[in-house]
Amino acid sequence: MAQNARFALSLRVLTVLAGEPDAMHTSAAIAETLNESAVMVRRTFLLLREAGLIVQRKGPNGGAKLKVAIKQIGLGDVFNATAGEWLAVEDKALAGLMKKVRDDAVAAMNEHSLSGVVKRLKKS
Repeated sequence: MAQNARFALSLRVLTVLAGEPDAMHTSAAIAETLNESAVMVRRTFLLLREAGLIVQRKGPNGGAKLKVAIKQIGLGDVFNATAGEWLAVEDKALAGLMKKVRDDAVAAMNEHSLSGVVKRLKKS
């Protein structure tokens, strides 16, 4: 899955979790809600859990839920969780510049939170 598709799916998954932040949501239920593959939702869970944005629990009452309030989740945080080594270069002469460009882009994205995404989706 391409970086932008992982990012978009991650945002969509987080908005579903934000709808009931204290409830555990299964990958199957989220997949059905989003008309997505449960496998892709589980892969997204993994990225979001590794980034510290969600918690997961296994078993019959398992699933995932938000670990962080939606106002505290910046879009840059979600991007970092999903983007991999975006803008990484092998050339040492350019590596420092590309790291700064990435850091600046993530900082700009973090000026917007998941809370804003949820509000916009409610309006549409």
